Amino acid sequence: MSAAPITPVILAGGSGVRLWPLSRLDRPKQLVALHDGGTLLQQTAKRVSDPARFTPPVMVASAAQAGAVEDQLEAAGTAARLIILEPEPRGTAVAVALAAIASSAEALLLVLPSDHVVADQAAFRRAVAASRGPAEAGRLVCLGAKPDRPETGYGWIRRGEALGAGAYAAAAFREKPDRSTAEAMLAEGGWLWNTGIFLFRAGTLLAALEALAPDLLAGVRRAMEGARVEGETLRPDAAAFAAIPAASLDRAVMERSPDVAVVPAAMGWSDLGSWEAIHAFGPADAAGNVLAGDVVAPGSRGCLVRSEGPAVVALGVEDLVIVATERAVLVVPLKETQRLQEALDALEARRRP
Repeated sequence: MSAAPITPVILAGGSGVRLWPLSRLDRPKQLVALHDGGTLLQQTAKRVSDPARFTPPVMVASAAQAGAVEDQLEAAGTAARLIILEPEPRGTAVAVALAAIASSAEALLLVLPSDHVVADQAAFRRAVAASRGPAEAGRLVCLGAKPDRPETGYGWIRRGEALGAGAYAAAAFREKPDRSTAEAMLAEGGWLWNTGIFLFRAGTLLAALEALAPDLLAGVRRAMEGARVEGETLRPDAAAFAAIPAASLDRAVMERSPDVAVVPAAMGWSDLGSWEAIHAFGPADAAGNVLAGDVVAPGSRGCLVRSEGPAVVALGVEDLVIVATERAVLVVPLKETQRLQEALDALEARRRP
């Protein structure tokens, strides 16, 4: 007897402004084609399109992006089983709780951020298969990417005792460590990057929320009781939704539950969460430059240069990010891209009276 297909839960409610000016509030990262193969949302949907392994996905997206998400799925040649439209952002714990309540308790839910990239699809499928046993046994399973650098922009998870079939108990979490701590964890070994890709039964997740974040779960249930359903689209009650405390799934559950497992996966994963991450993902030329669009970089080294319109010439510079769109131009040292929020704050302050 073949195993029941897994239900993908694709989270598409993020704003993605860390890749400004290419992504912004009205065009978040998941709706942008950063590499070949379509937008990140389309790539995510295609990754779980095999009907022998997966059901049609449950999408959780921003109500403001409803039309764009539907257009993206249609362009990818796939259709969602259900599209849950959040009235406003409330974090991944709320988004996943919505999907779990809309599913049967026994359903295996594969939670997938819509704005990440996975280069090795076969390795991804193997990691999901290895996660199935622990998830069916009542574990909350996280896929952990094997680190290759002391990354400070990711959460890290340390593997503990072996559970068999490639899975381990989760022994510790560390959210976005500083550089020296990340270097120490990389040297120590046994640490993995938290990809934000999870597998668990819907009932297991709801039981964990009941124990660890009961107010949040009660708020989500109230919003779902008043939801409007139109075809494959579900809109939670806006007033009840606004009262739900915001929280990430990591903070609300994964870092606090004793039943978390991790499966290491060398699958070419990146959350592409900064321009430095885009540069690291490549592909780079012989001088270490990652170039896209109408650009040339004579004599330059270690740069990311991208244009969505105007010709850009980066002459004899090193370790810079230069991104030009029809609306704005960004120039920042490669190692300083995590400070992008400072630029957005400065622009916002200039707009205020």
